[in-house]
Amino acid sequence: MTATRHHVLMTALIGLAAAFTGMFAGCSTNPATGRSQLAFFGRDWEIEIGQQAAPGLVEEFGGEVKDAELRAYVADIGARLARHTEADFPSLPWTFTLLDSDVINAFALPGGKVFFSRGLAARMTDEAQMAGVLGHEIGHVTARHTAERISQVTLIQGAVQIAGVAADSAGGSGAGQLLPALNVGGQLVTLKFGRDQESEADSLGLRYMSKENYNPWAMLKVMEILKEASGGEGSSEWMSTHPLPETRIQRITQELQRDYAFTRDNPEYQFHEQRYRERFLRRLATRPPPSDPRASTPLAIDLSDPSAWCSLCAAQPSVAHSERQGP
Repeated sequence: MTATRHHVLMTALIGLAAAFTGMFAGCSTNPATGRSQLAFFGRDWEIEIGQQAAPGLVEEFGGEVKDAELRAYVADIGARLARHTEADFPSLPWTFTLLDSDVINAFALPGGKVFFSRGLAARMTDEAQMAGVLGHEIGHVTARHTAERISQVTLIQGAVQIAGVAADSAGGSGAGQLLPALNVGGQLVTLKFGRDQESEADSLGLRYMSKENYNPWAMLKVMEILKEASGGEGSSEWMSTHPLPETRIQRITQELQRDYAFTRDNPEYQFHEQRYRERFLRRLATRPPPSDPRASTPLAIDLSDPSAWCSLCAAQPSVAHSERQGP
């Protein structure tokens, strides 16, 4: 190896080490999850990209339901759940939007923007189920999953680029295999975090709904609704950002039996079936069909793919990054 190549290689390796040093410098303890988290982006950034991306997403899903009482119903549940979040999360500019879409979906943007489709709401039978989904989406926000995923991918892409320089400088077949190996490894790390984040959001959803005295066992019914709507089928779990439906139901059941057994058949923790039926479902049934263009085009979400059940988890980091730029 020439002196020049040796210098380039050493420089690249030092840069790679610096990247991983930066990873640890960017870690902090999340007050909602209690775990150390990589996040290069702060609260103001999350609020900004949420505010910028929200109008475009609302339009994409056919706008809001044009009924003030229905919108207020969803917003009230969301606001009551959000007040149980940790640290300074209750002070986020939370909004809860009921989308005029038959697509079965719910998702969240950083900074407290939560969206819920009428198609999903119409399949539910009680208010606790809606609280479970809203709590799950709130959990994505408080766990700062978007900032975390973008930070992970930013670090991985930087490391791959630096390693590519090192491989080119070093030469040889062994070094030439370094870059694709890092690419595959980086993809798997990102996917694993995606599955963990989905489970984490479920756990936080159970926490927030139970603190508002909703019966957390309603979350199992939500999973059954989604499983039934998807035909009970799922893609390979290993290369999926979401757990399979059966895996998710099993994990939630275990958590309910372990941490929330006291809420089962406990009159202090309610489902509010009648209230949901009378104040929401009956009124929703009087509304004209939704105008969501996605429902009748190839853009409609395919329920056979469990990743469609929550758009935040399914979104690729590159999409989230583009949302930061605004519509």
